[in-house]
Amino acid sequence: MANKPFFNSLVNWFIKQRISQIQNFINEPINTQNGILFSQLFHAETTEYGKIHGFSSISSYQDFKNRVPITTYEDFEPYIERARKGEKDVFWPGQIRHFAKSSGTTNAKSKYIPITDDSLNDCHFKAGKDLISIYANNHPNNLLFSNKNLRLGGSAEMYEQFNTKFGDLSAILIDNLPFWVELTTVPSRKVSLMSEWESKLQAIISEVKNEDVGSLTGVPSWMMVLLQRVLKETGVGTISEIWPHLEVFFHGGISFKPYREQYREVIGKDINYYEIYNASEGFFGIQDRSDSDEMLLMLDYGIFYEFIPMDTFGKSEPNAIPLEEVQKGVNYAIVLTTNGGLWRYLIGDTVIFTSLDPFRIKISGRTKHYINAFGEELMIGNVETAITQACQASNASIGDFTGAPVFMKGNESGAHEWIFEFNKFPSDLDLFVDTFDNCLKSINSDYEAKRYNNMTLKRPIVHCAKPNLFYHWMESRGKLGGQNKVPRLSNDREYIDPLLELNQKL
Repeated sequence: MANKPFFNSLVNWFIKQRISQIQNFINEPINTQNGILFSQLFHAETTEYGKIHGFSSISSYQDFKNRVPITTYEDFEPYIERARKGEKDVFWPGQIRHFAKSSGTTNAKSKYIPITDDSLNDCHFKAGKDLISIYANNHPNNLLFSNKNLRLGGSAEMYEQFNTKFGDLSAILIDNLPFWVELTTVPSRKVSLMSEWESKLQAIISEVKNEDVGSLTGVPSWMMVLLQRVLKETGVGTISEIWPHLEVFFHGGISFKPYREQYREVIGKDINYYEIYNASEGFFGIQDRSDSDEMLLMLDYGIFYEFIPMDTFGKSEPNAIPLEEVQKGVNYAIVLTTNGGLWRYLIGDTVIFTSLDPFRIKISGRTKHYINAFGEELMIGNVETAITQACQASNASIGDFTGAPVFMKGNESGAHEWIFEFNKFPSDLDLFVDTFDNCLKSINSDYEAKRYNNMTLKRPIVHCAKPNLFYHWMESRGKLGGQNKVPRLSNDREYIDPLLELNQKL
C-alpha cells in the first residue's frame, strides 16, 4: 500500500513509547490503580452520583468501599436512563453521547452501557493500539502493516434517540475510528455496519476474497462461520491459499480452546493467536506473550478493579477486595469502576489470576453461567479442559455445545445433559463421554463427590446436534453475528430444552 512506510514508522514509534508505559504499570501496579481511583472520584465529585455518595470527602479505599455500593445493571439503570435521555452530570461530567446496546446471552431486555469520550479514547482505542504494540514487539519481523486486517464486528447500526446514539459497541467504535485505520481494514465501514447477518456475510466475502489479509479480529465462532463461507465461495482447500500472508488472529468474546484445532485445519498452517478481554464496559486484558494464552491485566485504562471471591459471591454484603489482596488460583467475580461512569459495577464475569507479578488473568466464566444444581460448582474452565481431553481420546472436534442439569425426580439421581455439535464425530461416542466424565472428576472434587456411585449425579447424558443446530437456534433468537454468544452452561433448562426441541425438528 502507498502509505506503508508512513504506517510502519508511525507504529514503530508508538511501540517504543507504549511498551515502556506498559512496563511502568507492571512495575507499579498498586500505585497505578490507586491513582486511577482517586482521579475518577475527583473527576466526578460534582455529578449527582458523586454528591450522593460524598466523592469529595473520600480519602481512602476503605472510605470508597463504605460509601459507594456494589451495583448491578438493574441497580444502576435509573441513572443510565436519565443520561440516555440527554441529562448531564448524572454519574459522569457532561453529556454522554453514546451507549452500547447489549442484551448479553439471554433474552432479557437490552442493556445500555454508557460510552463516554474518556472511555472511548483512553480505554477502547488505547487498547487497540496496545494490542498492535504488544504483538509487534513480540514479533519484530511481522508484516502486519503490509496487509489488511479483517474485522468482524457486530451487526448493528447506530440509532439516535433523545439526542444520544446507541448501537453495538463495535458500531460505536467503527463510527468513531480515525480515517487512517480504515485504510488498513476490511471490510469497508458501510459493510461492517450492515445489520442483516446473511447479507452482511455475503458482502464481506465479496470484499475480502481478493484482498491480501494479514490479520483477523473477531469472535472465534462467528469468524469460523465466515472463513468456512469464504472457502465454499472460492472453492479452495484452506484459507492460507487465499491469504498466504495471514499471520495472526486477535480473538475474544468466548474461549478459543474448543476452536484451536479447527482453525489450524481451516487455515492450513500455523499462525499466531492472541486473546483479548473486552466488553462494552471496557477493555481489560491483552495476551502479552506469544507462548501463553494468559492475559496481562491492563491497569492504566481508566478502570479501577475490585474482586469478589466466588465462594462468598451472592451473600447480602459481598466483600470486594482490591488488586493487592488477590491470590493465584482463586475464582473471582470482577467489580469495575470505569471512565465510562460505572461505579463498583458487577460485570458478571469471573477470572482467575495465573500470575501476581505481573498481574495476569484467565477468564473462568460468568457469575450466572455455571452448573451448581447439586453443589458440584462446575465452571466453564473445567468443561473446556474435559472436552479437550475427550476430543483427543476419541479423535473428535467440537464446534458448539451447551450443558444444563437434569433435576432429581423422586429417588432418581440427577445428571448433566449436554448437546455437542461435532465438526468431526468421535471414533467412539462412549469413549468420548467416559473421558469427558472422568476428566471432570479428576479436576473438580465437588463433581467427583456427587458422581460417587451415581448417588447424586448419573453419567452425563450426551446428545449429538444435527449440523448447524446452534446457528439455526441463534438465528431464531435474532442473535446472529457480532458479539452474540452461545451460553455454554446454565443452572436451569432455559437454553437446552429449546435446543433439544429444535434438534428433533431439523
